[in-house]
Amino acid sequence: MIPLEEAQQYVVGRCEPLGAEVVGLRGAAGSVTAEAVSSPGRIPPFANTAVDGFAVRAADVAGASADAPAVLTVVGTIAAGDAPTVPVGPGEAIRIMTGAPMPQGADAIVMVEWTTVHGDTVAVDRPLEPGDHVRGAGEDLEPGDLVFDVGTVLSAGHLGVLASIGRYEVAVVRRPRVGVFSTGDELIDGPGELAPGQIRDANRYTLVALAERDGYEVVDLGVIPDDEAAIEAAMRDAVARCDAVLTSGGVSMGDYDYVKAVLDRIGDMRWMQIAIKPAKPLAFGFVDGVPLFGLPGNPVSSMVSYELFAAPALRKIAGHPEPVSPLLRGTAAVAWPRRPDGKTHFARALAEVVDGRWQLRSAGGQGSHQLTAMAGADALAVLPDGDGYAAGDDIWFMSLR
Repeated sequence: MIPLEEAQQYVVGRCEPLGAEVVGLRGAAGSVTAEAVSSPGRIPPFANTAVDGFAVRAADVAGASADAPAVLTVVGTIAAGDAPTVPVGPGEAIRIMTGAPMPQGADAIVMVEWTTVHGDTVAVDRPLEPGDHVRGAGEDLEPGDLVFDVGTVLSAGHLGVLASIGRYEVAVVRRPRVGVFSTGDELIDGPGELAPGQIRDANRYTLVALAERDGYEVVDLGVIPDDEAAIEAAMRDAVARCDAVLTSGGVSMGDYDYVKAVLDRIGDMRWMQIAIKPAKPLAFGFVDGVPLFGLPGNPVSSMVSYELFAAPALRKIAGHPEPVSPLLRGTAAVAWPRRPDGKTHFARALAEVVDGRWQLRSAGGQGSHQLTAMAGADALAVLPDGDGYAAGDDIWFMSLR
């Protein structure tokens, strides 16, 4: 059997990022930058107030207190979006709203809570220092500053920064189009009574949902019957239309399966047995240069295999600089017994934060056919080969959130 890390490195290491495309900000969240972005100007572009209040000269309120407030003459008002037209002279103040530009002569803002207005005067009841509550021009970015480098995964905050510098399009690594299909005469897609030996196709729905969760365009290629000509035609169509293909079943060492026969003929495949449970069998390779993932047929095994192998490989294809998600550390809320068998076990788990630390307990049945527990799980607890964990032991896990 192949160690997990070796199998992950093999799969991820043979995938390469796709080319770049230019997208608008509305479609860029989750994409990875294919260009370095620099600021064309200052952000903020002008000095402005951080609060509602009055623009003043700090020297005019240097000795102000509640018992002896500084009284200033109000000579105007500046709302956000207005340009200042009146300077602040000695003994004067201008009412100002958050975000409005600083008027000439003022060097500080007194918050409205620290003032009392009487007609055209304002009493300030505490002293200020120059720069108090003022956002300086260029505090965030100066012209030429590197905003984001190549390989940045764009989040909501990144998109806000791009908009603030006037970049409404950005070059990103193209996210893969992922094809998903199932094969087998035993598979039924839809309601109705099942004949003896028939089962409903669950894996295609889970894999489509997982790929969509990860932000990829998914092509549902349906269920293909057990016919070599039909399977070969479907695979060639899939790799012609997609950047990666997922299928499940027929990848165990003892299987003679139409999928395996076709892939051995038209693809460059490696059939692996990995030292993990569930998801021991995995096929990975290329058909016409397109990566193809042959995941195991048991429903839970298929999902775990996606998380461990397909997901990081697809992130690599989408340009992510660190495609393999790091494990998290928590505490075993209950005992996690197991027997030595030469494999790392991935147990379906529920993770919650208790007293500032993750705690993990079982999500239910752990059989590779027991999909209900997988549906309720939000983590996979990692149980190395051995006797398991006692309650209170440190335990590593993979988040499924």
